[in-house]
Amino acid sequence: MSEDTTTKPVWKIKKTQSANDTQVDGTHYKKMSIEPWELMEALLEPEEFIGFLKGNAMKYALRDGKKEGALYDADKARHYMAKLAEVKAK
Repeated sequence: MSEDTTTKPVWKIKKTQSANDTQVDGTHYKKMSIEPWELMEALLEPEEFIGFLKGNAMKYALRDGKKEGALYDADKARHYMAKLAEVKAK
């Protein structure tokens, strides 16, 4: 019996809360009556919102370790990717 090498692995993220339940590096968005990405999700076309999430994930991933004082860029990139995964799963 030969091993199937055409199947890509499926990675599953264990989630206990949604991306909306967390904020990386502060509470400034959580203190607002509506978080900016919740407003964007409501007003933008789905493709536009997905593009916003992808762009921010790339921005934070690319600047990780390059901006002085930005200790949480990798975490922010993961946060946007978690939100992207949630949006795409809907």
